[in-house]
Amino acid sequence: MTDVTAVRVRVVPVGLAPRPTVPGEQLSVVLESAPATIDAAIDLALELARRPASIGDRWEALATIAAVDLGFVRAVEPHLDARGILDEWSAASATDAPVDDRSWGVFAAEGGDDPLTAYAVDGGWRLSGTKPWCSLAGRLDAALVTARLDAPAGEPVERRLFSVSLRDAGVEVIDGVWKSRGLVEIPSGPVRFTGVPAETVGDPGWYLTRPGFAIGGIGVAACWYGGAVGIARTVFATLASKSPNAHAIAHLGAIDELLQGARRALAEAAELVSRGDANGDAGKLLAHRVRATVARACDEIIERSGRALGPAPLALDAAHAKRVADLSLYVRQYHSERDQEALGRSLLDSPSGDVSWIGSTTTPGRAEA
Repeated sequence: MTDVTAVRVRVVPVGLAPRPTVPGEQLSVVLESAPATIDAAIDLALELARRPASIGDRWEALATIAAVDLGFVRAVEPHLDARGILDEWSAASATDAPVDDRSWGVFAAEGGDDPLTAYAVDGGWRLSGTKPWCSLAGRLDAALVTARLDAPAGEPVERRLFSVSLRDAGVEVIDGVWKSRGLVEIPSGPVRFTGVPAETVGDPGWYLTRPGFAIGGIGVAACWYGGAVGIARTVFATLASKSPNAHAIAHLGAIDELLQGARRALAEAAELVSRGDANGDAGKLLAHRVRATVARACDEIIERSGRALGPAPLALDAAHAKRVADLSLYVRQYHSERDQEALGRSLLDSPSGDVSWIGSTTTPGRAEA
């Protein structure tokens, strides 16, 4: 697929992790032999979803794929996320998860003048309106989508998660909107729904409050991390093949430092999730921290790779140029100051999880009665 070797990207160091359920060597073979097509990515997503795996193994699989091709992983991760959501609701509702071989996406962005709305009709539900940022909607079979519930004017708006078939005649993918130079093969434009039948997944508000919401956000950060590893490998290979100057070597050292910090954040998160210590507010706090750590590392690695290598790889190396463009767009799913504000507010309002640096159980700036 690219010129970067598809070796396993580890989150948990060798010696501290059990034998992976999704072996890195086997995944590498799949990546090396797979044609660079979205269909191949979807097939790989279906295969990975069939295999039981620990959360650490799953994140390592995503990072391994991302280090090779971020477009490829951008097609894999949403399917795994959707299947995880369906399994989570099945466990919460004590029902069997639907078994099928459909490819899934997750469309949960909000916004626009024609919000997707769910209407109760004849004992069921139908969706009408426009949903933004629907990645690969024209290639997938089904999706989990959030929609506002139809309510009289003046009443609070509630949102609920629904499963829909993207093959329904009422689904219209609006083409020609995606102009990006990053993730070119993953168009993420709007989709218009007109009376599309839908099935509920969870109660109103469940999608955002479920324990797995934060965990899914960390899975996306694992993809960012893998993309940064791919860029770092190019820097290392280029510098190792010549006599680099001291400044370039310093950039390589800084890149390694950034990667190790991001990896440790993911490894700690995998351990906490596996122990059941990442639920509720603790999970939200953990996700904010990990995503911030990884996003900061990605931004700086993109910058340092350019300063270490100069313009030539960006202009002449198609794989590297694509990887930088892909990661630059992908990591913008982290909302920078807005997400940092959410992290800060979670500390001020109700500290939870590891907040030992505060040094007190009293909320800072608020006197006890």
